[in-house]
Amino acid sequence: MRLLALILNLILTISAKTIKDYEENVTNKYFPETFKFGVATSAYQIEGGWDEDGKGESIWDRYLHENSSRSVNGDNGDVACDSYHKWREDVQIMAEMGVSVYRLSMAWPRILPDGTTNKINQPGVDYYLNIFKELKVHNIEPMVTLFHSDLPVHLDDLGGWLNPQIADYFAEYARVAYSLFGDYVKLWVTLNEPKSTCLIGYGDGNSPPALVLPGDGVYQCAKTQILAHAKAWRIYDEEFRAVQGGKVSLVLDSSWSEPASDFNLDESAAEKELDFELGWFASPIYLGEWPSIMIKEVGNRSQLEGLGFSRLPALTPAETLLINGSFDFFALNIYTAQVVGYTPDAPIGTPSYYNDKGNNVTIDPLWPKSSMGWLYYAPFGIRKMVNHINEKYNPGEIFITENGWPDNTGILEDKDRIRYYKNYLSNILDAILEDGVNVVGYTAWSFMDNLEWASGFSQKMGLIHVDFESPNKTRSWKESGRYYQKVVQTRCLVDLCVD
Repeated sequence: MRLLALILNLILTISAKTIKDYEENVTNKYFPETFKFGVATSAYQIEGGWDEDGKGESIWDRYLHENSSRSVNGDNGDVACDSYHKWREDVQIMAEMGVSVYRLSMAWPRILPDGTTNKINQPGVDYYLNIFKELKVHNIEPMVTLFHSDLPVHLDDLGGWLNPQIADYFAEYARVAYSLFGDYVKLWVTLNEPKSTCLIGYGDGNSPPALVLPGDGVYQCAKTQILAHAKAWRIYDEEFRAVQGGKVSLVLDSSWSEPASDFNLDESAAEKELDFELGWFASPIYLGEWPSIMIKEVGNRSQLEGLGFSRLPALTPAETLLINGSFDFFALNIYTAQVVGYTPDAPIGTPSYYNDKGNNVTIDPLWPKSSMGWLYYAPFGIRKMVNHINEKYNPGEIFITENGWPDNTGILEDKDRIRYYKNYLSNILDAILEDGVNVVGYTAWSFMDNLEWASGFSQKMGLIHVDFESPNKTRSWKESGRYYQKVVQTRCLVDLCVD
């Protein structure tokens, strides 16, 4: 065992040295003229105005109001960055930054207070229309996410994503949004990070609805969300695409999984980890079925647990037909990487997604660690991930919709964030120019400091600083914001680029 540990440590050390060498080799090539640079936010994290002008309550509103200990310092989204009132200033800053895309989400209960089409809230509609019109003035294209964690409480009371009917409610919401905003919005995202919604909210219980159902609830949540996305995509494809000419997809999140060694067992373990993390949702949509390893592992373990069926719900032929091909591009949130090694299957016991996938997941000890415990600096992973997506799922276009670095100080001289963006963007550009991967755009997370969910305002990820103690929620530029501004203007990561 001690020899194995020494060998693993040597492998990790070699890996870290390679990363350090690569980190210093930032490309001096230009990004293509067609590449889209942007910034990203989400409604609950920045808007505030949680109950203003007819907005309904979301599950995050209820979750943090019920128990202030659920977030750092009892922070919540009641006011957040107050972008509900300061949206015009925010768009002006984006215009000064020079970005061409703004990825934002619409709060479902701001448009449909109880989540259903029984009532459309006109002040909420007007709020988003005003933003879209202002973006158009500045030639900034909106990329709009329909669902970014803020499920209306009425739908949660009906069972949330464990209730298959929520997929139909979501599809009707999508139809309303396409009808109301389709003249301005040509890039749509149906769902943000369904894996995180299911694992954290229905598996670990660390976000609303705070259910601990890691062996079965997570899989039912996943199926309902995939059907919700597919139904919304089909509605656009059949009813709106010909006139509006837009594109629709969903955002998937995953870390890159680096094999602990080049031994076959470790390489297979890393591939399995990617199938459970990314392929869980990507495979049905881009290839037409759950990943085969998930069908096998969950099915086998379900049988050994004494069940006469798999905890991973099957996709019927009709559902497969609905889901397969429901994409116009691949949208990816990626921040970090992990090291994956083989371990024997866990003993049969309490059913769990984590036991289903197994694997020994660790972190290279020499990767720089952020103030968020799960996020490490490993820029090589983004290049490997887009290559993996391109080869396995062949989506045509890949759009990086979230990527960024946190700190817990809010310091304006944020050198670490600049290094992060510079090296991650360098790896993206290498993937484009050297590997031939069609990465078409990038929206940095986040445009400004915001409410980082249960971490509250303790974690800062913005290019723009927000003073949450000030009544005006004053915005200030960070050095990273100015660096990104220069990258957008020059399409170059260093002081001098060559063709």
